[in-house]
Amino acid sequence: MRRLPRGLYAITDGPYATTHALETAVSAAIAGGAVMVQYRDKSGDAARRLEEAHALRALCRAARVIFIINDDVALAAAVEADGVHVGKGDAACHDARSCLGAQAIVGLSCYNDFSRAAQAAVLGADYVAFGSFYPSSTKPEAVPATPQLLTRAKRELDLPVVAIGGITPENGAPLVAAGADLLAVISGVFGAADVTAAARAYTQLFR
Repeated sequence: MRRLPRGLYAITDGPYATTHALETAVSAAIAGGAVMVQYRDKSGDAARRLEEAHALRALCRAARVIFIINDDVALAAAVEADGVHVGKGDAACHDARSCLGAQAIVGLSCYNDFSRAAQAAVLGADYVAFGSFYPSSTKPEAVPATPQLLTRAKRELDLPVVAIGGITPENGAPLVAAGADLLAVISGVFGAADVTAAARAYTQLFR
């Protein structure tokens, strides 16, 4: 099993007004203890996405924080990200591995489907993510998942387990107790008035 740090997995949700604004927000999350950062931007502005991904890659490398690209294997390769996170309609796990190489981190969204997580383990995924555990403003249509999925995955799969979806510092502790190695958070961190304080509140759940 690839060793990944336990803690806060901060996920951006652009677009930001400027690349500098995005860098400032991510720097604040890292200052609060984020151990992994995922660049997530569903817009079609390829030039801006490339610029932002390059900037965040440099920032995370300097901070020794793992940097992941959401969905876009080609972008992950272009900026030499640490890896990619793929979902149901994205590049298959083995395709991502083939493109990015053995050293890359490949994570897979498994929603509330344990069989998908088991298959991901066979295909060589480095972590599996379940959710949504609570109502999410980012993905209001997301299927609900239960903490029992985390416990089963920790018991049966030799992989780090990520929980995502509506997680707050107040409701995250049961997910960590159930087996989550990482809490993936978007608006709870980057939607906060004080990003560093918000990140620190999640980080405390692992101590």
